[in-house]
Amino acid sequence: MAAPWMHRLPGLRVALRLLPARRPLHDAAPSRDLLLFKHERGRFFTILGLFCAGQSVFWASLTVAALSPPPVSAPPQVAGTPKQGRFDLRSALWRYALAVGCSAIGTLILGGGLLFSLRSVRSVMLRAGGQQVTFTTHGPFGLGTHLTVPLNQVSCMAHRGEVPAMLPLKVKGRRFYFLLDKAGHFPNAQLFDNTVGAYRNL
Repeated sequence: MAAPWMHRLPGLRVALRLLPARRPLHDAAPSRDLLLFKHERGRFFTILGLFCAGQSVFWASLTVAALSPPPVSAPPQVAGTPKQGRFDLRSALWRYALAVGCSAIGTLILGGGLLFSLRSVRSVMLRAGGQQVTFTTHGPFGLGTHLTVPLNQVSCMAHRGEVPAMLPLKVKGRRFYFLLDKAGHFPNAQLFDNTVGAYRNL
């Protein structure tokens, strides 16, 4: 007859098999806030903000100058000389076209700089409990902005090893991707891959 302790072996084996499966869930639900990513580039985004502000002032001044009428009126046209056509830079058509072009260039530079600074991530923090994550972006002039969203509304579009420079993150309800520079530091790389770095069908 088998010893009594041998009857307990099947239950013990089941318990041991369940331990590895439960450990990742314990790791993914921390009891305190955990830093998953950090990349400080405050100086770069301060310079970027100053550059965009300077460019917007420059192109705005060109727009105002293009819309302003010529300071000196044109002399009366002498008989026999060809009339000024539509390609005269002082004509209303060309002045308006030049103003629209300058305004568009200034708007694109300013908008592109603002969008890039608002979507470039400075740090990623997994909140206690593992249900929410906080993104801190560099923001205009490196001032920083904060966004806290549920973890199940974040999807990583590529694995860290598949992209050469920027890791794109999609947040539900937000336009454009959040960008993580791979040159940054991942203090909890495995936890990042299992939480924020996981792909979700949003």
